[in-house]
Amino acid sequence: MGDRASGRKRSTARSGAPEPGTGTPETRSGTGTGKPAAGWRAAGEQGRARGGGGTETVHNRIAVLRVERAITRRQLAEALGVHYQTVGYLERGEYSPSLFLALRIAEYFEVPVEVIFSTAPFPRIGSTAPPSR
Repeated sequence: MGDRASGRKRSTARSGAPEPGTGTPETRSGTGTGKPAAGWRAAGEQGRARGGGGTETVHNRIAVLRVERAITRRQLAEALGVHYQTVGYLERGEYSPSLFLALRIAEYFEVPVEVIFSTAPFPRIGSTAPPSR
């Protein structure tokens, strides 16, 4: 099916909603307000905003802490007041949390924010780094 006037294909989705895994945080948030869910920020967004040209990556240990404590994504999301998919996006590094959300996550796990978030990759669990001299 095509829109002959514009030359574009028409969406075949019946509801008008984007297909799963597509769209923006605004459409995936489920808030219906057109605004992103609390704490959503595209990874690297801050770098572009400052004109750095590159992307800034924030590494995190959210998944490790959550699994260690036998907490589901949904349970963590409810405690933080965000959508459960937000937790997944954060864990995979697809989005960086706002400062407010990062502090709330650290407070929830009762650890300093530096234990959860870092600008450098965390060493793999069980790996031993060679002694530095």
